Amino acid sequence: MTAARLEALAREDLPLHALAERLLALAEAGLPAMYLPGEENFVFTLVGTAAPDGTRRLEPRGTSTRYAAITALGARFLPEDRQRALFGGLTAEQFAGLLVERLPGVTNLGDAALIAWAAAETGHPKLSDALERVAALDVPGRPQYTVEAAWVLSALVAARAAVDVEDRLAAARDRLLAAKAADSPLFPHATGPGLVPGYRSHVACFADQTYPLQALARLHASGGDPEALTAADACAARICALQGDGGQWWWHYDARHGGVVEGYPVYSVHQHAMAPTALLDLADAGGTDFGAEIRRGLRWMTEVPELAGPTGTPREPMIRDDFDVTWRKVYRGDPKKAVRAARGLTTRVAPHARLAPLDRLFRPASVDRECRPYEFGWMLFAWLGGLPR
Repeated sequence: MTAARLEALAREDLPLHALAERLLALAEAGLPAMYLPGEENFVFTLVGTAAPDGTRRLEPRGTSTRYAAITALGARFLPEDRQRALFGGLTAEQFAGLLVERLPGVTNLGDAALIAWAAAETGHPKLSDALERVAALDVPGRPQYTVEAAWVLSALVAARAAVDVEDRLAAARDRLLAAKAADSPLFPHATGPGLVPGYRSHVACFADQTYPLQALARLHASGGDPEALTAADACAARICALQGDGGQWWWHYDARHGGVVEGYPVYSVHQHAMAPTALLDLADAGGTDFGAEIRRGLRWMTEVPELAGPTGTPREPMIRDDFDVTWRKVYRGDPKKAVRAARGLTTRVAPHARLAPLDRLFRPASVDRECRPYEFGWMLFAWLGGLPR
């Protein structure tokens, strides 16, 4: 595989370049098992289950239109013959076309926005219809989850060269920027009140940061918007400043002032795909180059300090070449996510409280043995894609 981002990684760190190549090959090998040919869709997840004899197998569960669209967004960067291996003989463009045809039955804004984004990137002739479905689901004045609002903006940015979307694009851009607290670089979980209970309205997740900063960076790259780029850069700088010593991208933040509420779980997709795709898009758009932080996060995939044994190597690898998956996350294993709940409630009234004994009581030494298609879709998007500089 060759791509500008991989070539740049090779110049910086050859072992990490080899790791990225390994992961991309794993994605291509693993995605066909996640495709459901009779439904022309992708599974929601593959779960590693253990048999009585100790052997492990992967069990498919559910389906996901959202994950299918993300897979199309990433796979379009592959040569056509390798795209067909992932989509039951279809190209990414043809598969995106199937998703567009299903849009009348899509009721989730995020799903529709991702399909419209894929339609724009693959040049689908019914792009305008796809955007109309997004508009129908995106009721003006209604709060939306930040992730989905960011996908709406990314879809409109991708479409603006082909369709007149400027009014809607301006509204989507303003909504994202207005959602942020004036004195915080981070984005909240929703663009307005009503979607999140008041006691945890200050808690935002990692995805609430990466997707907006990516959308705003892509907006600037598409037409010049210094205010959008500044907001994206500030968000990126903050999550990078908070990055763990082992390269961990933490999970829950306090959107009011930009601190960490609870770090765990640490998700593989954040390390190998979501942080790289957002931060690399930012650099391509003319923002700060956070390459060192990207490389530190990618290195976590093989070092995994949370699972380190006596020799320093992980007791269990997160990359499973034998199953063509990466395990989903490392987490505390606390009952009913007690640590997250306790820290979420406490930081509502005491923003800098840490409840340190919880770290000793519930150590992050558990592995979630799942893998989902979007993890590989964003991986392909991150390392094989890119924006014109």
